[in-house]
Amino acid sequence: MVCSEMLLGFPEYREPARRLAAAAGLDYAEVVLHRFPDGETRVRLPPALPDSVVLCRSLDHPDDKLVALLLAAEGARDLGAQRLTLVAPYLCYMRQDYAFQPGEVVSQRVIGGLLARYFDGLVTVDPHLHRVHSLAEAVPLAHPRALSAWEPIAAFLRERAPDALLVGPDAESEQWVSAVGRRAGLDWCVGVKTRQGDREVSIRLHGDFVGRQVVLVDDVASTGRTLEVAARTVLDAGAAAVSAVVTHALFADDAVERLRAAGVREIWSTDSIPHSSNVIALAPLLAAALQE
Repeated sequence: MVCSEMLLGFPEYREPARRLAAAAGLDYAEVVLHRFPDGETRVRLPPALPDSVVLCRSLDHPDDKLVALLLAAEGARDLGAQRLTLVAPYLCYMRQDYAFQPGEVVSQRVIGGLLARYFDGLVTVDPHLHRVHSLAEAVPLAHPRALSAWEPIAAFLRERAPDALLVGPDAESEQWVSAVGRRAGLDWCVGVKTRQGDREVSIRLHGDFVGRQVVLVDDVASTGRTLEVAARTVLDAGAAAVSAVVTHALFADDAVERLRAAGVREIWSTDSIPHSSNVIALAPLLAAALQE
């Protein structure tokens, strides 16, 4: 007998997907992937699927994941699924929402449209949306859900850093640091960032940091350069210690090592992307959205 709803996970995101299935009361099964020597992927699903299927895969390093995800979605339709929901805690290709130079492809529009053709619903967390007003503009579905990790991060900080001063390194981080600060009952401030390139930034901060325990708050850490500069800035201003908490722990190349060298004592993240810094589970947040 086939259950009424099932969550399909992928090997690299197995444990967060299992936690989500348990929190949402869904049966769990895993998509089996085999990589051929030429780089192509064979995808195998359970031979019988219910009408409603949730596919859970975070889309960091998306060029390695999107093809298998779409193959799994098409295969699920062939096996009887009538409604497909994608849970992608980290949603890829959202930053390129405008052609900044002649000839640039607006990848947000392309990938968003592709996902909308394969899925009926989408749930994601803190997507990188700047010049569009809603997730539906990027992924044209009827009711895509863009959740925020503000509350789980605030709950974590209330326990682990109850006296901290929260710092957003730049204007883009203000919505996150202010929301977390209000929910956690903590003071917060925001810096002014000037970017000289993909990896070079400077940050100006105003406030009294002397003797304070500072926690840097941001939605995503990729190269970690912004957090690195912010950490050095607050320590130079007299902060007693600095830690960092982010929603999406991309941490490319030697980002973590450079943050440690800059004086960052603790690095915390949600489990939107598997990383050694994961301490905040998103399963309750995502399960609530699915149950709605």
